[in-house]
Amino acid sequence: MRKAIQYLSQADPILRAIIERVGAYRMEYGDPEFHSLAEAIVYQQLNGKAAVTIFKRFAALAGEPLTPEGILKLSEEQLRSVGLSKQKSSYLRDLAAKTHEGKLNFQTLPTLSDDEVIEHLTQVKGIGVWTAHMFLMFALRRPNVLPTGDFGVRMAMKKYYKKRKLPKPEQMEKIAKAWEPYRSVACWYLWKSLDVKTV
Repeated sequence: MRKAIQYLSQADPILRAIIERVGAYRMEYGDPEFHSLAEAIVYQQLNGKAAVTIFKRFAALAGEPLTPEGILKLSEEQLRSVGLSKQKSSYLRDLAAKTHEGKLNFQTLPTLSDDEVIEHLTQVKGIGVWTAHMFLMFALRRPNVLPTGDFGVRMAMKKYYKKRKLPKPEQMEKIAKAWEPYRSVACWYLWKSLDVKTV
């Protein structure tokens, strides 16, 4: 990881200042499996505390680690009783059904390219490119992902790269060109920079 940080510090002076302020790189990874993806669906568009509470209730009901069979045995009422919306329940059911039927294969994901992973995952209802990007970064540990739909990354780019508005994907690609092949690492620093209190 030292190599990536050294590379980014030399490639981009703005990012170097962020890296110096944030400090050591501590990305928390999950496993590239069904459980992680189901968790990502539960967490969509929820703030941290609410997501954790709902996820804990859901996992207690379906069984941990989450399995397609564990989810498929639950009724609509049971899913709603733990705080899942009707829409999210349908996403989780679709993920469980497609995995159960073998349409979604977690074993093959590590062998696929980033674009193939995105294509494979977005066949599930409720999984968009953003969720696929997060899975690539945090579960498959891909080093060069740029989640152009991520609000935090866009906010940080607007702030540090002096953009009047939130940058569009093509502007983001331009800024991130210097970060290749370590765009995931750069994004982690951008996220963290928004948490760091500056004096």
